[in-house]
Amino acid sequence: MTHPTNADLPAFLPLTPRYQARVWGGDRLAPPAPDGTPIGEAWMADGQSVVSGGPLAGQTVTAVMQAHPAALLGAGGDAREGFPLLIKLLDCRDWLSVQVHPNDAQAREMVGPGERGKTEAWHFLHVEPGGELLAGVQPGTTPQALADAIRGGGILNLSQRHRPQEGDTLFIPAGTLHALGPGLLLYEVQQASDTTYRVFDWDRPASAGRALHLEESVAVTDPARQGELRTAAQTGGLGELVRCEQFTLTGVSGGIEQNTAGRFALVTALSDTLTLLAGNQSLPLHTHQTVLIPAATGPYRIDGHGRALVAQVGVGPAESGGNDSPQD
Repeated sequence: MTHPTNADLPAFLPLTPRYQARVWGGDRLAPPAPDGTPIGEAWMADGQSVVSGGPLAGQTVTAVMQAHPAALLGAGGDAREGFPLLIKLLDCRDWLSVQVHPNDAQAREMVGPGERGKTEAWHFLHVEPGGELLAGVQPGTTPQALADAIRGGGILNLSQRHRPQEGDTLFIPAGTLHALGPGLLLYEVQQASDTTYRVFDWDRPASAGRALHLEESVAVTDPARQGELRTAAQTGGLGELVRCEQFTLTGVSGGIEQNTAGRFALVTALSDTLTLLAGNQSLPLHTHQTVLIPAATGPYRIDGHGRALVAQVGVGPAESGGNDSPQD
């Protein structure tokens, strides 16, 4: 195995999670916030993530990216656009709002120049009995019926409910109506965007931070979008789980050679029995730890027993393999 091709950049950049209090959160990620609000999200990797070890410890991903743009992002990356992906863990004790996200063109028009849309995918780590979610609307729903339901508070009557299983992966392209329900612990990869339009918030008290966005939701919700499910029975949690223009998500097992192939990789361990190796560098992993592997690292190995999830930026529309068009 060769050494990383950029001597100024370590092969592995372990990242420090940032915990986000949410009214719908649980107790599996971290203790509650000081005001008692439970923790709903752990932000495992984005531009503001801080490197937790090695010679670049204490620096943010953005700072490293600006100092070493080509080595970190790869030849096709553009540091001026910001770090493109966000990795989260979500612990859902209660329903999240019924919501929808814009695509890139809609985000630029509705939010501002340079804004990204938000296409995402979920991989389910644990599902309690009865755990469910909403994804898409009933087949045959017309745009007018959808708009009337959004404006009139009747969106639950049109929504499709699903009961995921541990190891399932659900692709949620921009424009898909969706909501996560109680009893779910999951991994999420998404475009680095926080643009969310809420359709319905389960009659929680209205606040500035949880406002509804009915007209925006009417504008961006696509009744044909249902999400695309790859079940654990189909994949075993391994191999290519999602491929779209924005990102790829792959499940890998220990003991297999990997290669960044010119694109940075975000590796999230699903067990504490794995170690990353590249050249003479190694990094033991603990469960749910996320590590940024610069594009310049090239060949690396995930050693040990267990699974990991690897997210990379997308391959572009011409090579996307069809996941841009979700199916039922």
